[in-house]
Amino acid sequence: MYAVIKTGGKQYRVAVGEKLKVEQIAADVGQEIVIDQVLAVGNGDSIKVGTPLVSGATVTATVVGHGRGDKVRIFKMRRRKHYQKRQGHRQNFTELQIGSING
Repeated sequence: MYAVIKTGGKQYRVAVGEKLKVEQIAADVGQEIVIDQVLAVGNGDSIKVGTPLVSGATVTATVVGHGRGDKVRIFKMRRRKHYQKRQGHRQNFTELQIGSING
């Protein structure tokens, strides 16, 4: 059984037991959260697609940890204009362990 969920402006295909990194969620480590923005639920050959959400479908997940992703280096330059700009960014993330899919 799998589900397509939406969190942090992105969509993820998840199954029970998977770990995934999503945009940072304000929750403590070990806390169980319920994701109710479920776009589709599939089980074998049957699939239930919402318009836009599947009514009554939820996904429960446990927060495994928080962290920061790899550094992304931004370099801007204008040739012959003596302009160079260096910048870096590390995005925060939350790692989730999918517990159950209801719906």
